[in-house]
Amino acid sequence: MALTLVLGGARSGKSAYAEGLISGFSPPWSYIATAQAWDSEMEERIALHRARRGAGWQTLDAPHELADALRTLPPGRPVLVDCLTLWLSNRMLAEADLASECAALVEALASHEGPVFVVSNEVGLGIVPDNALARRFRDAQGRLNQAVAARADSVIFVVAGLPMKVK
Repeated sequence: MALTLVLGGARSGKSAYAEGLISGFSPPWSYIATAQAWDSEMEERIALHRARRGAGWQTLDAPHELADALRTLPPGRPVLVDCLTLWLSNRMLAEADLASECAALVEALASHEGPVFVVSNEVGLGIVPDNALARRFRDAQGRLNQAVAARADSVIFVVAGLPMKVK
């Protein structure tokens, strides 16, 4: 069906915007969460996201096996993936084969038989990072965003809570 990529910077409102988009479909909605609560701040962020979603959502945690999680969903089920940035961080720190895993993920996103909304950070708008790991991450995130955008039916860029249609 339709694949929508929602991009934006940190705290731009992209997750809330994507949640609003998916609510145009009948529940239940699947929410695939890629975050891991490594500290109390992240636990609080996750709790706020869950509270904002409310009823009608079925949450599936997939900090690593995101493509596999997508394949387990029933055909036609609307799904929101939040977010590619944390998934990529998780996989990078696990020293995964990013090229093959990103390719498999893009295929899984594009082949789900139902509406798919994907949230990701646009990390290429700031300064060049001062260390090799951060530069490698920025480059990998840019490549992943480009690959998803190429397959997406719609791409929305969110700035200060305001959506701008890119594609």
